[in-house]
Amino acid sequence: MSQNRAPSHVLNLGYIEELQAAYTREPNSVPPEWREYFQSSANGEKWAPVSNTTPTAKPPSAPPKKTLAPASPDSGVWHDRINQLIRSYRVRGHIIAQVHPIGETPRIPAELDPSYYGFSESDFERKFSCETLVDENPLTLRQILEILRNTYCRSIGVQYMHIDDLEVRHWLQQQMEPCQNRISLAPEIQKRIFSRLTDATIFEEFIRKKFLGAKSFSLEGSESLLPLLDLAIEKAGGQGVKEIVMGMAHRGRLNVLANIMGKHPRQIFREFADTDPQYYAGGGDVKYHLGHSNDWQTAAGDTVHLSLCFNPSHLEFVNPVALGRVRAKQDRVGDKDRASCMGLLIHGDAAFAGEGIVQETLNLSQLAGYTTGGTLHIIVNNQIGFTTSPVDARSCLYATDVARMLQVPIFHVNGEDPEAVAQSLKVAMDFRKKFKRDVFIDMYGYRKLGHNETDEPSFTQPVLYQAIAKRKPVREAYLEQLLKLGGITQEEADQIAAERREKLEQELNESRSKDYKRPGEKQRGIWSQKTFHGGKESSAQDVKTGVEETRLVELLKKLTERPAQFTPHPKLEKMRETWLKMAAGEEPLDWAAAEALAYASLATEGVRIRISGQDSRRGTFSHRHAVLHDYNGKGIYTPLQHLAPDQAIVELFNSPLSEAGVLGFDYGFSLDCPDGLVIWEAQFGDFVNGAQVIIDQFITSAEDKWKRLSGIVMLLPHGYEGMGPEHSSARLERFLGQCAEDNIQVANPSTPAQFFHLIRRQALSSWRKPLVVLTPKSMLRLPEARSSLAELAEGTFQRIIPDTTAEKATRVLMCSGKLFHELNKYRTENQREDVAIVRLEQYYPLKRDLLDKELEKFPKGTPLIWVQEEPVNMGAYSYLHMQLSDLTHLPFSVVARAESASPASGSASAHKQEQQRILENAFGQK
Repeated sequence: MSQNRAPSHVLNLGYIEELQAAYTREPNSVPPEWREYFQSSANGEKWAPVSNTTPTAKPPSAPPKKTLAPASPDSGVWHDRINQLIRSYRVRGHIIAQVHPIGETPRIPAELDPSYYGFSESDFERKFSCETLVDENPLTLRQILEILRNTYCRSIGVQYMHIDDLEVRHWLQQQMEPCQNRISLAPEIQKRIFSRLTDATIFEEFIRKKFLGAKSFSLEGSESLLPLLDLAIEKAGGQGVKEIVMGMAHRGRLNVLANIMGKHPRQIFREFADTDPQYYAGGGDVKYHLGHSNDWQTAAGDTVHLSLCFNPSHLEFVNPVALGRVRAKQDRVGDKDRASCMGLLIHGDAAFAGEGIVQETLNLSQLAGYTTGGTLHIIVNNQIGFTTSPVDARSCLYATDVARMLQVPIFHVNGEDPEAVAQSLKVAMDFRKKFKRDVFIDMYGYRKLGHNETDEPSFTQPVLYQAIAKRKPVREAYLEQLLKLGGITQEEADQIAAERREKLEQELNESRSKDYKRPGEKQRGIWSQKTFHGGKESSAQDVKTGVEETRLVELLKKLTERPAQFTPHPKLEKMRETWLKMAAGEEPLDWAAAEALAYASLATEGVRIRISGQDSRRGTFSHRHAVLHDYNGKGIYTPLQHLAPDQAIVELFNSPLSEAGVLGFDYGFSLDCPDGLVIWEAQFGDFVNGAQVIIDQFITSAEDKWKRLSGIVMLLPHGYEGMGPEHSSARLERFLGQCAEDNIQVANPSTPAQFFHLIRRQALSSWRKPLVVLTPKSMLRLPEARSSLAELAEGTFQRIIPDTTAEKATRVLMCSGKLFHELNKYRTENQREDVAIVRLEQYYPLKRDLLDKELEKFPKGTPLIWVQEEPVNMGAYSYLHMQLSDLTHLPFSVVARAESASPASGSASAHKQEQQRILENAFGQK
């Protein structure tokens, strides 16, 4: 892609203005090139880089290409101009780097032309002091340009001068400029690179020949990804990394699975043949979405465990999931240095520039609750997205420009130069280790075939694909280089290829064998240590969740303690006094106290707790105050972290204003923390749809598609209180619409005790399923929504709470959550003892036997009315109508807001009228 960019600034503008004034007085008083500039009104010309032998730079001929006038031989400005030239190459040398295997030669910015600074051909052999570039001084201008262009304008272009920290910039310069951004590789490493290129090439050829017309999303054109990954893992192992969690989309995934992850090709071939449909009926996923894990033995003898995350077609959304897993693995071993496990994310250029989840994930990288010590990002840059060219895909120069939001380097490298790829990787990995920050390798290649193997790319990019058809594979080009160097013989190269083909043939025969046995799907690693399981709900889930009352009192008192020198906010003193009264039995527990006791009791039982979300430390509605701030600015104090010497870790993090990124991260954390309680909280439940991809493609379907379990908890504030259409509904209907095969749990508790038992059940049960909880807003402080210590000490979570007051009911209302308290208040005020109110506390899985047992108490023909605050086309009604379709002895109907495209009214007055109408219609005429 052509980079026709004008200079962004003019150096020494005052000096140029003096020249212009002199030219106005007497044209011949200024140098010839400046006369030409002031006379000209044409466009600027291109110029060629200076070679090692002949200076070919042309002086500027027209705006916007402005230059500085030559200085006299003894002038003191030479030093400054040399430094300006050096800085310009460091800042903008990447613009002309030869990183595009296929593409136009970029237009060269004026400030990279020596004549821009007043240098002429006669100056190329002049020596200059340039201590900012190298220690050896002086150097000729030709030598200086050679170092700069070799370092920044060959097969590697680097963006790093946006980094504010001078130490970091200097460190990067020392890694690149002395070696001129080239790495000296031992013959065995060169042969290793060649072998990996052979692996990549032969695998793709084999797949295309043996499975004609099948989609594989070939890596061809970007085969250097394999040696890049190989070298990255080897380097990581040498730096002490024990585990690597990888995320990538479908392009090249099968190649990576077979040649990096160690998945047997026979499994992949069996998936291509699709000969085992009985195992995947109604579930499973396509082969290029599947993950894998394995141990890698490095050449130095280190073991690195590799995990490639399962990934949907939603490309970049795996990023926060993978990094959440990295954080969980680090936290499990107490790795505060974030050195034991590394994230490695492989992106596509179009997706990296196009999907907002990328920015959300990058923003997490340096935040205390989400940092992982630096992620290695690899962009497989095909310079095309399906049929879309870069000019139509992004408004910026590079696909990686969003990464400049971080204080990190970005290496653009030509994928057809494997040794340049190796150099980029070396500097990138060393940078990550030293500074614990993300780092980016933007590897340019091309996509040899269409988006998939059945697609015809020349319909939309005919010229590009004519050029691609003429290119030899990178393996062949690198082999020619090694043959010239004597690093390998043609016979050795042929033998390597023959061995790969033979191995794949053997694997194919194995896959077709009648004796083929599918690999087992048992839980591995930490998931196997405590018999965690998924599948259908069983009685094993109904664990004891009560806590002895004396212990609850002790914990509540402990939660009110403060360090001697700590001064809490004066307004929070009342909360502390209230909790002490609750501990003494003088007041019932409110929601905040019961919630705190749920976490405190679990932590002292050894359950790790992580709570993350927008404003989660205080709570959106100022009820939690789990993290206290000293009123005099002397720090923070978290009572939940000071309960007992041997308690488990409790962490609460305020997240950035992100739903998809943070929920994805916390979901990933839960994948590697089955024995902990991992909670993500939305600021308002309405905002959860900002994370819909994470919910749809991972949370609700991962077990069915990939056999992956999670105990993630989602707390979603929900309830109609006159706050408008964006602050009322967590869109319950969307979750219920995805409920099947006991995949998730959905609950709407109506009391603090119910929430207490629900949270403890989730943490203590060996049945691991995501839990969606509709949490309260106004009910947090509702006097009627209180629980006694005895209710927390006894019993367990009740899925259905029966009505024990209306013994002779002629009408049965069924509801959930805070609406119960409004209905109950209306019943009391209007003396409607003829109406029973049954609370459905858990929507899914729905225990029909429990519900039927409760409803059997009522005579046949008694109206059963589901009451909800949501419009009739939203909420739980449609779900319940389907679930209760076989209920015959009680006629089932609904009372709800009228059908609406929007969840709620924006008028508080209209809300009150609608809410009153719901209450009146629910009870009807006596």
